[in-house]
Amino acid sequence: MSAEERQREIVRTARRTGAVDVNDLAAELGVARETVRRDLRALEDHGLVRRTHGGAYPVESAGFETTLAFRTTMHVPEKRRIASAAADLLGDAETVFVDEGFTPQLIAEALPRDRPLTVVTASLATAGALAKAEGFTVLLLGGRVRSGTLATVDHWTTKMLAGFVVDLAYIGANGISRDHGLTTPDPAVSEVKAQAIRAARRTVFAGVHTKFGAVSFCRFAPVGALEAIVTGSQLPASEAHRYALMGPQVIRV
Repeated sequence: MSAEERQREIVRTARRTGAVDVNDLAAELGVARETVRRDLRALEDHGLVRRTHGGAYPVESAGFETTLAFRTTMHVPEKRRIASAAADLLGDAETVFVDEGFTPQLIAEALPRDRPLTVVTASLATAGALAKAEGFTVLLLGGRVRSGTLATVDHWTTKMLAGFVVDLAYIGANGISRDHGLTTPDPAVSEVKAQAIRAARRTVFAGVHTKFGAVSFCRFAPVGALEAIVTGSQLPASEAHRYALMGPQVIRV
C-alpha cells in the first residue's frame, strides 16, 4: 500500500468512526507507528484531520460533514455544560435565533421557561423540542431540508429570516479560527448563519474545544462579530485569551 492509499484509508476510517488511534492504525495497516504519525501530519497539513494526543479526528469540509445523529454521540457532557452556560447569557432577550446542530438544540432546551420567549430556528429538531413549551412561540424557517442536519436552507430561509430583528442569536460553526473566523462546509448553510448574525442585536457562539483552529470551506463571520464565545475548559486559557483580545467574552466551562 502506497502512502497515498494509506492516507486515503486513514481519512475514510476517521470519517466513518469519528476518530482514529495511532496504535490501532499501525496494527490495521501493518506499518510502524511513526509511519502513521507521518501520515497524520501530512493529512493535517492538507486540512483533512486534526491531530490529538495519540490519534486524530476528521475536519469537516466541503466534501465531508458529520450528521446530526453522529453529533449527538460526540463530546456530549461538554456540550451540555456549554449549552447551560450559553443559556445563562439570555439576559432580557425576548426573541432568539437558535442555529442548527446538536449544541444549539441543547441550548434551546436549556432556555428558562419562566417567561415568554419567541424562538426562531431553521432546525426541525429544535422546533420539535420546543413546540410544546408553555409560553414559547416557535417560528420554523421554511426552505429545503438538509437530510444530514434536518435544517432548512436556501433563499426561502434567508428571505424569511431577513424580515426579523432578534435580540440574541445562538450560532454554531464547524470551525472557528483567529485567522479565518467562523466557517462551515456548505454555502447554503453559511448564508443562513450570516443572515442570522445580521438580524441579531447580540451573537453568541457555542461550540466544543475541538472546533477551535479548524477551518472549513465557507466563512460567514469574523470573531469580532461575536459578543461571547462559550466553549469547554479543554480549550487552553492562553488560546481563549487570544480570542478574547479580538472582542468577544470567552467563557470556558
